[in-house]
Amino acid sequence: MRRTTLAALCLTAVTVAGVAGCLPGEDKAADKTADKTADNAATKPKGPFAGLTGGEIAERALTATSGASSLRMTGDVPDDESGGTIRIDMALDKRGECAGTMSLNGEGKADVVKTGTTLYMRYDEKFLRAQSDGSSKEETDGVVAMLAGKWTKMAATGADAKDIAGFCDLDSVLADFKDAQSGGSAGAASDTDATRGATTTVDGTPALVVNEKDGKDSYTLYVATQGKPYILRLESRSAKDPGTIAFSEYDKPVAAKTPTGEILDLDALGG
Repeated sequence: MRRTTLAALCLTAVTVAGVAGCLPGEDKAADKTADKTADNAATKPKGPFAGLTGGEIAERALTATSGASSLRMTGDVPDDESGGTIRIDMALDKRGECAGTMSLNGEGKADVVKTGTTLYMRYDEKFLRAQSDGSSKEETDGVVAMLAGKWTKMAATGADAKDIAGFCDLDSVLADFKDAQSGGSAGAASDTDATRGATTTVDGTPALVVNEKDGKDSYTLYVATQGKPYILRLESRSAKDPGTIAFSEYDKPVAAKTPTGEILDLDALGG
């Protein structure tokens, strides 16, 4: 049961990585800039990011986002294993700390905290029962009685915890952003088509839309136009990794604190 839950949460990182890999790198942005002439200079867009192409805006957004010390990710991504949808709301930083919640198909929730070398999780009854396919009623009732509403802990390096612990490391989650920014995904970038969109707002923050195409897949980025050009939202319409992820609370401390009260040590119990 725990292994399915932990693996599911990591699909969010896969979705983000898939979108990042399709963003234009420096080479493409440079090619578009080189194609400009003095004759069309007067037609450059006005307002936020005036004179920049969609690819150049995406490049700046990648640089800013990958440089953040912490952020909050909220969104829905598909779960290939169950065919359902994972809802995630997680704050994480580059020290490997994280705190937030997750759910599958809206059936209950699990609280997640990683601080230091320990991963803490707390499941509600609805979540546990939804994850009990294949188990007998007696087995499920036993798990619910033992775990529901109680904090558990396990070593972050353990077999069942290492995937989610890796997700809690913002550097790992944003690794593909950095690769795209440095040209590491140039192969994928060469097949994309980035265009500027309209100005809008994301949760009250002014933003500019950048639309991407990669073959039959398409993506939309919302880039902040005030302050640092952080990515505020990613929308993937990829057949393989559809989903929407919102980014907020950049560079704010992550409230990853050891839970108080009784904590069940799953490593000691044999997992």
